[in-house]
Amino acid sequence: MLNEANGEFLAQMAASGAKGIAESTPEEVRAMVAGMVELFGTGPEMARSEDHTITTDDGSTIAARVLVPSADPKGVLVYYHGGGWVIGALPEYETLGRKLADRTGCTVVLVDYRLAPEHRYPTAADDAYTALLWVQEHLESLAGPGAPLIVAGDSAGGNLAAVTAQRSRDEDGPPIAFQVLVYPVTDADFDNSTYSDPENQLILDRASMIWFWDHYAPDAARRREPKASPLRADDLSGLPPALVITAEHDVLRDEGEAYADRLREAGVPVEQMRYPGQMHGFFTLLMVPGHEDAIDQIAAAITSSQRTRSV
Repeated sequence: MLNEANGEFLAQMAASGAKGIAESTPEEVRAMVAGMVELFGTGPEMARSEDHTITTDDGSTIAARVLVPSADPKGVLVYYHGGGWVIGALPEYETLGRKLADRTGCTVVLVDYRLAPEHRYPTAADDAYTALLWVQEHLESLAGPGAPLIVAGDSAGGNLAAVTAQRSRDEDGPPIAFQVLVYPVTDADFDNSTYSDPENQLILDRASMIWFWDHYAPDAARRREPKASPLRADDLSGLPPALVITAEHDVLRDEGEAYADRLREAGVPVEQMRYPGQMHGFFTLLMVPGHEDAIDQIAAAITSSQRTRSV
């Protein structure tokens, strides 16, 4: 059953008269999400907050915000925001980034990858990997030489984190110590059981996900590529240990948990948690109870992975 706080939030959204995602333009959805930032608060103070520009292979640039919690960070967490590869911006993730930096003790790098439909697949995936290479190049100033690298993200950002981990393994890229995947998009399959469950047609429903995929990767055949649907990769062995978080009432639940299962089958250490009563978005809707528990779990998992790594 959906918890009360989520139900109240959905009722407020309905009362506002806001259109559903699938009935809106990208610009309309972006404006709606941007208008919620003031509800998130400011987050913990940081020792340093810096904005950087990263140059991509094609000569374009993307922005990154660096949040350093202390003089001695424990590692670097590269965070890819959600939003179906269509929405999401640095100001909307500033507070979450600060909370993650404060709670994990890691420098957090928020990546402002280019969005669809202006920049379609595989631009976001390529930008995500370019950002990881930039972080590796600047690791000493971000956290110190040899600091562990963590990739993380929610929803489409979880997709980018998983894809980046696979690519770094395949291309002998930066060594990733841990991956955090919060209700990740792992497969373009709109007909599994969580997509068809009426109880999951909430803030994100089947029509919305089709809308996101149509903007990001309109060529349906290309959606089967592991760079778009990481669950379809032939081999998941040798990937970094993972924490996979899913929500009970989420069209993405099945594919997130399927990815966790396949990681385990490939010999990858995995912690997987389904949050009961929660819906898609609970992790980033900072005014809805539940996200604090997930942040605590992420912090504990990262600390545990660092202890294991040092043994």
